[in-house]
Parts: sequence; structure tokens; C-alpha cells
Amino acid sequence: MNAIEVRSVSKVFGTNRAVDDISFDVAAGSITALLGGNGAGKTTTLSMILGLLVPSAGAIAVLGEDMVRDRYRVLPRLNFSSPYVDLPHRLTVRQNLTVYGRLYGVAGLKARIAELAGELALEDLLDRASGRLSAGQKTRVALAKALLNTPELLLLDEPTASLDPDTADWVRGYFEAYRRRTGATIVLASHNMAEVERMCDQVLIMKQGRIVDQGSPAALIGRFGRANLEDVFLDIARDRQRP
Repeated sequence: MNAIEVRSVSKVFGTNRAVDDISFDVAAGSITALLGGNGAGKTTTLSMILGLLVPSAGAIAVLGEDMVRDRYRVLPRLNFSSPYVDLPHRLTVRQNLTVYGRLYGVAGLKARIAELAGELALEDLLDRASGRLSAGQKTRVALAKALLNTPELLLLDEPTASLDPDTADWVRGYFEAYRRRTGATIVLASHNMAEVERMCDQVLIMKQGRIVDQGSPAALIGRFGRANLEDVFLDIARDRQRP
């Protein structure tokens, strides 16, 4: 069973074809990475999966629902996190989480916020204005926001950006445990190749709006004859021939 099905999807902004006729599946319960350089089309693709952008062509089904016609049916079952999307600065962390929790209709919201605050070490930040947080603290708050509704599908944009190595490692372990505990599907965009090798079942590599290669981390490393996924990424980015 697939959690996401993308079929011949393109997205055009004026004369710019940001996403160019891509198709792929994401199996339910898997962790999939979407890789590519800046401007490759990753964020546009994630935005279409979320229903924030409408494809110029093609179709996207998420958790069995068409994201153009019926996204209202699936939105309560998914969530998104990015350290590059700020929460309202004047609201405290608690207030921000309360607003988003109400939007998602989270039952037992106070208890859920307290639970996530404990898991993500946010207890001392709950009553601090969001605009006064460090970059790493903002990343942890964004993750808490994304987990409020216990999503079946979690989309993550650079989930460990701005985190120190110890905290980043803990966060990776947290998401792996979350997937095992809930059966959730996770899609992440990351520039951390070691993170992708550790966490992901499938990798989709984008370049100039197209998917140019895909497979498990081990399969890609073997196919390119490289020692790690970073070398594979560089081969594709720099148009180097495989050994």
C-alpha cells in the first residue's frame, strides 16, 4: 500500500518549470528522502504533496485521497515541519502550540503539549516568546508543532538543521521510534547525507525539476560504485560519469 502516489506531475511558475513530469510512490510506513541541490524542485514537490500548491499537470494522491479535489479529508492526518518557517514571534511557545493544536482539533491538548515538551526538552521554553528562541530551539518547537496531531504522514524539511550533533542524533532516533510506534510515513528533504543513509528506506534524487535517480541508499551507493551517499549526490550534481 502506498501513502503517496505522484503521477506525471509538473508545476510551472510563469516561464519556470520548477517540477517537470515526475512520478513516484512512497510506501506506507516507510521513510523516504527527497534530495537535490538548491532549486531542484524539492520544496515545490513537498508543497504539492501538502496541498499548498496545485499541480500544473498530473495527479497526487495522499493516504488514498486526491489532493486537488479532496485534500480537506486528509489534511488532519498529516503535518509538516521546517526550521525556515517561523511561528508568530510575539506568541509564546505554549500559545503557538495551542493555536495549532486547536486548528488540528487535538483532543486533550494541554496534556499533549506537556507530553511533547517533555520529549523535546521544551519545558523551560513554553512561556518564552517564539521570537526570542535560538535557531536550534526554534527547530525543536517546529518539530513539536508537527507532531501535535500524531500525523500518519509527516513531511520534514531539513529536520535537524541548526541542531548540535548530539541533539540531531537524538531527533533522528526519535523519528525512527515514532515510525515504529505509529506506523507513520515520513518524507524528508535533507542535505545531510549521513542522516539519509541512516534513516531512509528510499531516496529520490531531483535535479532541475526532474527525478534523475532513485533507490535505497545501499542500492544507489552500489550502483555508483561509491563509498557513501554524499559521493553519489556529488556525482549527480556535477554530472560526473559513474566509475
